[in-house]
Amino acid sequence: MQNKKSPSAISVVVYCASSSQIDTIYFEAAERLGQLLAQNGIACINGAGKQGLMGALNNSLLQCGGTVKGIIPRFMIDSGWCHSGLNELLVTETMHHRKAKMAELSDAAIALPGGLGTLEELAEILTWKQLGLYKKPIIILNINGFYNPLLTMFEKMMDEKFLHAGYRNLWRVVDTPDEIIECLQNFETWEPSFGKYEKKEL
Repeated sequence: MQNKKSPSAISVVVYCASSSQIDTIYFEAAERLGQLLAQNGIACINGAGKQGLMGALNNSLLQCGGTVKGIIPRFMIDSGWCHSGLNELLVTETMHHRKAKMAELSDAAIALPGGLGTLEELAEILTWKQLGLYKKPIIILNINGFYNPLLTMFEKMMDEKFLHAGYRNLWRVVDTPDEIIECLQNFETWEPSFGKYEKKEL
């Protein structure tokens, strides 16, 4: 069943790097995604950072008239990590509350390249979808083949039966920010005929 919600009525959570020491190709992708989200009226939810890809994404969205909702734990504000120009800011007490609120408010999740924090957020939202707790699209932006090793690991999990082969549809992989918009416009609701905790015949 295809999702009928207009792209212009949705909010997406974007996971991405806070490092500023990375190749310009990744910054260009983040800036392009910000432009596309703004042009299509898609609100962005993220960790409210002002540095790295998150800062580039936020700056691009705001410059193009887009909407950004930042969700950030209090200790990161105290550390001076927070972007000061976002449309909306939600302060949480813990990282766990932050991630749960991001998922709750989003209609889709997008992972740009990133470090351990991004990897942890991506793994968690994929796990939630595997468990049926998050049935929305999860899109991996594989700029410059960044996620190739992780995708190979996913394949190994399936080959060796650690992961059901049908879970390959938990995520969509795209190579450019422009493809993300197409994914948001054309995705099917996650209603697998199997589940991690489905009842089995004895």
